[in-house]
Amino acid sequence: MKLSKIYLIIIVTVVAAFAIVFNTFPRPTFSELEKRELTTFPKFSWESLADGSFTRNVSSWFSDSEPFRDVFMLLSMHINDMEKISTGEEDITFHASAPMPTEETTPMEDFDEEVIEENDTTDTYTPADENAKIANNGILIIGQGENVRALMAYGGTGSGCTGYAEAANKYKETFPNVNVYCMVIPTSVEFYCPEKARKRSNPQRPTIDNVINHLEGGVKSVDIYYTLRDHAAEDIYLRTDHHWAPLGAFYAAKKFAEVAGVPFRDLDGYERRVVHGYVGSMYGYSQDISVKNAPEDFVYYVPTGVEYTTTYINYTIDENYHVIGEGKPYKSVFFFKYKDGSGGAYCTFMGGDTKLTHVVTSSKNGRRLIILKDSFGNAIPGYLFYSFEEIHVIDSRYFTKNMVDYVNENQITDILFANNIFKAYSSYTYRNYVRFLTQKAGVHVPAEKKDSTNNVSTSPEKAQNDSVSATPTVVKEETKEATDSID
Repeated sequence: MKLSKIYLIIIVTVVAAFAIVFNTFPRPTFSELEKRELTTFPKFSWESLADGSFTRNVSSWFSDSEPFRDVFMLLSMHINDMEKISTGEEDITFHASAPMPTEETTPMEDFDEEVIEENDTTDTYTPADENAKIANNGILIIGQGENVRALMAYGGTGSGCTGYAEAANKYKETFPNVNVYCMVIPTSVEFYCPEKARKRSNPQRPTIDNVINHLEGGVKSVDIYYTLRDHAAEDIYLRTDHHWAPLGAFYAAKKFAEVAGVPFRDLDGYERRVVHGYVGSMYGYSQDISVKNAPEDFVYYVPTGVEYTTTYINYTIDENYHVIGEGKPYKSVFFFKYKDGSGGAYCTFMGGDTKLTHVVTSSKNGRRLIILKDSFGNAIPGYLFYSFEEIHVIDSRYFTKNMVDYVNENQITDILFANNIFKAYSSYTYRNYVRFLTQKAGVHVPAEKKDSTNNVSTSPEKAQNDSVSATPTVVKEETKEATDSID
């Protein structure tokens, strides 16, 4: 047989094999690697067929839900890890398949101002000098081996985030007899970005200062920046996830308790629990195999010596993260247990975001707290069971009641805004908080917005992701991986 015929047979066999796999094998609905729901087959209508959207959506479904998607992506990661592009400066390399980061491609929320050209690093924690590389979606990867850390560049400025402060001011104006507090949570890039790569991310302290300087009417600042910086040598941020670690939330809760003037327990008042082999969201965002190969311990703390009951109202959301229904109140646990190796361990706290949470504790001191938060804030309430009689946890994306009625009916004494700096910067976030004050109970219509940055329209789907709306993946906050729950 001639060589050409052998070659032809091989090509035909490969093509036939791929045709069989992609047309007959089951298609996945969720990507564990990317931590997101995959595109579903579109509903047919004559209108969608006529305008061409049906065929476009079928094409998107076909490519997004290909069989063995995660396997092929994992293989691609291994190849990309071997093929790097050097920038020729400061030992920073890029993945061969990743775009060179620019102001347009660096992940950030919806910043309205231009990016700062020079960074002020006066107040930043200085980590050990690390090699750095830029992975998919502009994620910065530092360190090697088991110490690899993934960081998300920050693009905000010292004149931004004013709306977040104004939302807190509006709450104080609306509730003059309620203590209102404002916390901006810095992200890990602020404390762990090596000096050689610092120009890739803007400093966060100027933004936090801008928020503090715009607080009025007696709103109290909870400035946790230096608190976290002083503990940056500890495991206060997750290496493989965009969230902070529960230990970071502990130090933030302690600072808040000091400002609020309420009791607080040190860590000896908690039981330490661990989920081993945790790899979080930054694996899917960066698509960097070194993150997968550097699992970490997810360590959290369960309060002891205090009684508490947790009541939830679950929200039903559609594919655009609009609330379309809500369930009846039910009692469950605050802390959910996850198996070793589970990528959903951050949902230990309340099981996720799409719910209204009400905790009643045995700390009868008349103080009743609302926490207005993103998913970073989920790790805070468990440290305050000794501090407040009641704690109500409300996510910036999901709330169907009228806030004025809710505060009055529940005799709230304290309101804490606790959002990571990306989320606090988002106009979608603070507009939601203001809207909560006037919306009718049972109605939740997120305000669509068009941002000036790069003329990008930010939808609720992008707002679902707390830290990387420029990244096309969405964190799956709710997960079926939780096993038995614990008190």
